[in-house]
Amino acid sequence: MNVLYEDNHLIIVNKASGEIVQGDKTGDSPLSDTVKQWLKEKYEKPGNVFCGVAHRLDRPVTGIVVFAKTSKALSRLNEMFKNKEVKKTYWAIVRNRPENDEAELRHYLVRNEKQNKSYAHNKEKGNSKLAILHYKLLASSEKYNLLEIDLQTGRHHQIRCQLAKIGCPIKGDLKYGFDRSNPDASISLHSRRVCFIHPVSKELIDVTAPVPNDRLWKVLEEAVI
Repeated sequence: MNVLYEDNHLIIVNKASGEIVQGDKTGDSPLSDTVKQWLKEKYEKPGNVFCGVAHRLDRPVTGIVVFAKTSKALSRLNEMFKNKEVKKTYWAIVRNRPENDEAELRHYLVRNEKQNKSYAHNKEKGNSKLAILHYKLLASSEKYNLLEIDLQTGRHHQIRCQLAKIGCPIKGDLKYGFDRSNPDASISLHSRRVCFIHPVSKELIDVTAPVPNDRLWKVLEEAVI
């Protein structure tokens, strides 16, 4: 487990592709349980360890996940996420270069529960939710482009769905129109950075997650730097 930050109230980890953040119908062991076990062993705690889930990442996505180590921190974090007081930045690798190198995308997303998929529309639909993100092109290689995404809203599969809508599906994301999967079943979407005021200490927390250990990720990261 890759711990990026820890104090008495929070623990921030770099999630690997394939891990689920919280238990689901698959019955697979979630990252929250891994964190609990890690804390239990590190601090030699005899009883149950608290590990609160404040937000999630899709299973094939990598990067930052913030957990609360106390119930006080969790309730405050929940409010902060709800009130958009947590700034999350994502990196995505796409093959097709977007028409504009920087833009705001506004779509109305309709979620299909059976398919576990969202559909983006340019106009409001009956049960749609407004989805807003801002992206900018950071780097390009021969075949691929690295985009930085700032989320303004937090909708189901929002980044995946909105980028696909403008003709830029994320590398490896078969569900949203990319033509082939990544070898490790990941998609090339990475929760890169999180920035917020600590819910208890009120200090600024600003954490960046290293990109996956993959040649294309490294090439594009170096092109940014």
